[in-house]
Amino acid sequence: MKCPVCDRELSELVLGDLRVDVCRGGCGGIWFDNFELQKADHPSDFAGVVLEEVERDDSIQVDANRRRRCPRCEELVMMRHFFSQKRRVEVDTCPGCGGTWLDHGELDQIRRESLADADRRRTVEDYFAGRPKRA
Repeated sequence: MKCPVCDRELSELVLGDLRVDVCRGGCGGIWFDNFELQKADHPSDFAGVVLEEVERDDSIQVDANRRRRCPRCEELVMMRHFFSQKRRVEVDTCPGCGGTWLDHGELDQIRRESLADADRRRTVEDYFAGRPKRA
């Protein structure tokens, strides 16, 4: 498969039961087949930690406005949309296969947002349980 950003050949990376395709040495983007992103988007997921460190070429300029073709369904253009209700991270998803493309750094943003949500939930739970506030 070809990278939808820099046209480099994607490399398969196996992390436990998760298989993703990464643009190693290129733009650093990551391709998740349908439902794979959920295995790496939480801050405690090992796969996410590794995927945040995919080697990339800093000289490659990523055009965030460029429409991208799906690396799996080459004839289809992916749809760009916000990943969460907070509307902080925009991702590209294929309308055909349901796969998701993340540019370098977007997984880190998603994971940080999840961490903030988890901290907020714990604070509320602690409050209602009568536990003292954490430092």
